Amino acid sequence: MLLPCWSFVIVPIALTVLAWTALSWTPLSWTPCRAAASELRQTPVVKAVQRARPAVVNIRGEKTVSAPISATGQQELGRRVNGMGTGVVIDQRGYILTNHHVVDGVRDIQVTLADGKQHVAKLVCRDPETDLAIIKIETPEKLPVIDIGTSSDLMPGETVIAVGNAYGYEHTVTQGIISALSRAVQVSDAQFYEDLIQTDASINPGNSGGPLLNIDGQMIGLNVAVRAGAQGIGFAIPVDKATAVASKLLAAHNMGGVWHGMTVKDKSGTPCKGVVIASVDPNSPAAEAGVKPGDLITRIDHLELKRTLDFRRAVLDRKADEKIELTVKRDDEPLTLSMILVDAPDDAKPAVGRAWNLLGMQLAPINPAEFRKRFQTRYRGGLTVQAVRPDSPASGQGIRQGDVLVGMHIWETVSLDNVAYILKRPEFASQEPIKFFILRGDETLYGHLPLTMKPQVAKQ
Repeated sequence: MLLPCWSFVIVPIALTVLAWTALSWTPLSWTPCRAAASELRQTPVVKAVQRARPAVVNIRGEKTVSAPISATGQQELGRRVNGMGTGVVIDQRGYILTNHHVVDGVRDIQVTLADGKQHVAKLVCRDPETDLAIIKIETPEKLPVIDIGTSSDLMPGETVIAVGNAYGYEHTVTQGIISALSRAVQVSDAQFYEDLIQTDASINPGNSGGPLLNIDGQMIGLNVAVRAGAQGIGFAIPVDKATAVASKLLAAHNMGGVWHGMTVKDKSGTPCKGVVIASVDPNSPAAEAGVKPGDLITRIDHLELKRTLDFRRAVLDRKADEKIELTVKRDDEPLTLSMILVDAPDDAKPAVGRAWNLLGMQLAPINPAEFRKRFQTRYRGGLTVQAVRPDSPASGQGIRQGDVLVGMHIWETVSLDNVAYILKRPEFASQEPIKFFILRGDETLYGHLPLTMKPQVAKQ
């Protein structure tokens, strides 16, 4: 019987191997090709990824997801689910920018660096409205920082690269182009994004919080959303907007510390060209050092300043009596000025800083439209509690991160100006406990805020 033609090939090969084995006991040895990658393989995309990858981290954690109401009308217990996302290092001391929804409600935020080292991060500050948050890990070594570009000159059709923890596959790289700019996207009833970058670079669950890079390896966006049921449609927050929000968040985080007496802004029309002094308090360390409104700050100590985020990083975690050197340009002439930081006097601290120092709450405003969507209440608005300081009056009253402060004593707290007014009132200065009202889910809770510890918050 004839065998199929492929058998005639297999049999001789098998026989040849057997015969060789019988004649020789020397094992086969293979010399791998170790030639260095040619320059042709070192494409701009490869170089961009190599440049940015060390500053990209993977984020994992567990959170509780609300369960649906059962057929009997009872609310079932929430279930614990594992989440994943991505983040970018924005400061070498371990500050990481990501999406708020990546870390919202996460009990233990697990961060894995590009070198495989793992850390537990803490939530530093967040802004649910823009879906941005900053977390921090404690690490003895200085971390590589992402190179931040600008989204002001993006062009539809230009090459972009997304890096992230797609479906849990760490440091996944995808390539595409900018499909469109200034997209408005409604993700859910509670989340609406404006002015997003649209790209066809594959963005999947787990990519949230990761960088969208240009061909130079600079971050020009923060990946945030995908379009369900669609292929090749992903969205990113423009980096100029993301860094502006991050700058405000770090300013709020640092508000209870030292004082320099300057307000700053990005140089108009050129987001990456420096930081301009907008105003100087006449009795401040900045004034004493000779800083003037209109000066362009290009460097603080060894950190080059391209945008206000760099300024916030430069003064972050500083101590009173610490000396810093500012390099400024005035009438195109470079100047080096020395400034000694001091503890901030109470009247120099913004309302958000005084609320942190006196009450132990970090507060942020809520968009009125978002407030009305979230709460069916007689209150006109409120302030989100972004963080609660341990062993503070707020902590002693049982106030939690995520609560919404809607009133203190007889006054509403729709804005930070309302809080500033209340904290200056004689009722508060007398250190008498002041009644406060918060919203937590569908409940309105109240308690009394003194400058000393009191019992837990009670339900109305």
